[in-house]
Amino acid sequence: MRYRWRLPAPGPEDINCTRELAQAINVPESIASILVRRGIRTFEEARDFFRPSLDALHAPELMDGMPEATRRVIEAVQSGERIAVYGDYDVDGTTSTAMMTLFLRSLGANVAYHIPDRFTEGYGLTTNSIDRLLGSEQKPKLLISIDCGITAVDAVQYARDKDVDVVICDHHEPGPVLPNANAILNPLKPGCKYPNKQLCGCGVAFKLVQSIAAAVGKLQEAYEYLDFVALASSADIVSLLGENRILVYYGLLHINNRPRPGIKALIEGAGMKTGKLGTTQIVFGLAPRINAAGRLGDGGRSVDLLMAQTVVDSQTVALVLEEENVNRRRIDEEAFLEACVLVDTMLDRERDRVIVLHNGTWHAGVIGIVASRLVERYHLPVVLMTTIDGIAKGSARSIAGFDIHSALKSCEHMLITFGGHKYAAGVSVNIEKVPEFRSAINTYATGVITRDMLEPEIAID
Repeated sequence: MRYRWRLPAPGPEDINCTRELAQAINVPESIASILVRRGIRTFEEARDFFRPSLDALHAPELMDGMPEATRRVIEAVQSGERIAVYGDYDVDGTTSTAMMTLFLRSLGANVAYHIPDRFTEGYGLTTNSIDRLLGSEQKPKLLISIDCGITAVDAVQYARDKDVDVVICDHHEPGPVLPNANAILNPLKPGCKYPNKQLCGCGVAFKLVQSIAAAVGKLQEAYEYLDFVALASSADIVSLLGENRILVYYGLLHINNRPRPGIKALIEGAGMKTGKLGTTQIVFGLAPRINAAGRLGDGGRSVDLLMAQTVVDSQTVALVLEEENVNRRRIDEEAFLEACVLVDTMLDRERDRVIVLHNGTWHAGVIGIVASRLVERYHLPVVLMTTIDGIAKGSARSIAGFDIHSALKSCEHMLITFGGHKYAAGVSVNIEKVPEFRSAINTYATGVITRDMLEPEIAID
């Protein structure tokens, strides 16, 4: 594939800034120019970039809803109320769930967790899942949803009607109506002035952990959970600048110097060693193995692994996830090759701006991975769907500059559900409306995607 290289031309201010920065931090101008191009222009910004400090983390109370969330969780812990931590089956969701469950247990909380089954419960917080929780031994009085919940208006109201309080920790795009939760933590929530809008779900959950820990006089203990935040932030490909850089830096120190038994088992299963693990090793080595559990079966196994307290327990689960990951790769490759045949047969480069494919035999657990691979191969936004309970459900992935969430929103009158981010989203639609949906999203994309956007770009220093 042909790539377009982009080297921004420095303006007079950039040239002056480069010279001043080079002198201030005692580096060659070539190094200073790279930093300036990346928005690092002063001595203080360079210092923070190269020497991350926990003291530079934003105060949790800057996040709208944090006082209410902190107060409600502490109340539940102190009164012995049953708490359910409700996560998602991907890396962000499972690490968040493990982190919050372990932290609350360290405070003596009566807490259990729930990861929805991808195939029987679907994504996010649903009334079906709430019924499961209420029918279990751990019937909760407080539900903490992490990495999901911001669009679960009906499910949250259903829980409240059942006398269950709800605290939401999410980072996905809010819908036009917010759920009636006791507290909502989401930097993207309208009116929230929290400075870091790029937190992953585990990052949002960590801010709640940080706030609770500070309130009960155990702030330093909160930082022991940053290994989870590093895993999630890396896997979710969030910006590694500012606060995220601090969180990931200290989380990587934890992973490399004193890994938990479960994380150590993952590292060994991937054939890697601690000491020099970075975000690349997480993305391509550890994350697929954590994801494998939820893609092909029970995502709770990843949580069990991450929370394992002994080497024996962690190794047993890690071996299972390794087998699942091998099986996932096989299923992934089969679906990818089938999808490529369809694209090569159907795609009209002059007409089509979004690839929309539906095949009822594709495994729901690999849809997102295959969609991402198709984006890489064809450099077009992709919506890939399979059939679940008679409905076309799947994942959407996008190219630089094209907001796939906004594209889905333009078609919401024909969709059952949708939600996600600018570059990744989930969607469900009636099977008979797939052709209509394909036409509608392509019509929208035609007016947004330019010729330049169709040629992949490499930004160089």
